[in-house]
Amino acid sequence: MKSTRKELMPGVLLTCVRTEKFKTGCLSITLLSQLTRENAPSVALIPRVLRRGSALYPDMEAISRELDELYGARIVPAVRKKGELQTMGFYADFVDDAFLPGGERILQKVVSFVGEILLRPATRGGLFLPAYVNSEKEKLLDEIRARVNDKRSYSMQRLFELMCFGEDYAVDRLGSEDEAETITYRKLTRTYRDMLAQSPIHVFYAGSADPITVERTVMEALDTLPRGNIDFDLGTDIRMNSIDEEYRYFDEEMNVTQGKLAIGYRLGDCMQNPDIAAIRVFNAVYGGSATSKLFENVREKLSLCYFASSGVDLHKGLMYVSSGIEFDKYEQARDEIFAQLEAMRQGDITDEEFEAAGKYVASSLRTVMDSPSMLEDFYLSHGILGQDCDPTELALLCEEVTKDELIEIANSVQCDAVYFLRGGGDE
Repeated sequence: MKSTRKELMPGVLLTCVRTEKFKTGCLSITLLSQLTRENAPSVALIPRVLRRGSALYPDMEAISRELDELYGARIVPAVRKKGELQTMGFYADFVDDAFLPGGERILQKVVSFVGEILLRPATRGGLFLPAYVNSEKEKLLDEIRARVNDKRSYSMQRLFELMCFGEDYAVDRLGSEDEAETITYRKLTRTYRDMLAQSPIHVFYAGSADPITVERTVMEALDTLPRGNIDFDLGTDIRMNSIDEEYRYFDEEMNVTQGKLAIGYRLGDCMQNPDIAAIRVFNAVYGGSATSKLFENVREKLSLCYFASSGVDLHKGLMYVSSGIEFDKYEQARDEIFAQLEAMRQGDITDEEFEAAGKYVASSLRTVMDSPSMLEDFYLSHGILGQDCDPTELALLCEEVTKDELIEIANSVQCDAVYFLRGGGDE
């Protein structure tokens, strides 16, 4: 595999990964915006409305027919949260030209189709169709309301809302129900037009086509893209330290049979010049793998929880722990989760834990090379971080991490908030 990156026009970056490894190619067009409470649901709604119909394909039936003509290609809306950035756009996968019969080529047709859906929506008087907006708005509201049904992800979102109160990171990628209720077709059209003119755009392609062909095809598809004053000031406010000297505690009661304990940490001073590889391995040793301290000790040896794992958001400089526990084991589980981090601060990392974590992270990164969608998300995430590396290069760096680097990171981490969802309340 060989990757190239090029700016096609102001604020439009194209990343190409040329490979004949996959039978399906992929293309994504992603617009970046600052995550805010006011705009989050509108940004999340835009690609759903665009996918309902365009000038040439005015409804979903016409879009489906065209996708069938393209050998069952898929074009799906994609809304993501990367630190305090919200991204929206489309992800398309399709049969790679190298595997089509008779030398047929559909790459140009697929790219043009994505450009059609993105840039030429079905409108009346230059505005989104109210019927499409209202229909998709109700679906978005249903999805926002349904978040509470998954108690594990709900507890994590509540942790971030409470821990990062006053920070954009507290906002969910789909926004809030209250703000979504205020969306009108006029307001949504304005937000859409502003994003086309101002948002930095990341285009990604993986497949057998050469980069020059992809570049030409993408330029043709985006020929009518309006560009104004590009908002290059987008970014994430990384707070090194917790707000208070002691961690803040929050709890809620709900009609649940299993408690959910979520703990949020600031990664601290190590984010001044972050070593992405070392932070990944640190997380794997602590709670991000099946051989981690949280899994082996808190779950397996002490049986204090049904599950316990950690993760990191490198865009925001946060680490978080998610666990499911009996209500009466809150203090024991919390203290043992803290104890495992303290053990790392003291250098209590066995050779087996260290080697297993390094191998796990490196293997996971190399697995990215086996999936077009994982490649797409990797290059988007690292492009936003300002890093120019591929998964294989990062895997090699992870294999060179030392124990001392992990101990240094552990001593940089600070607990900021603890959230406990307990039983006894109403659903």
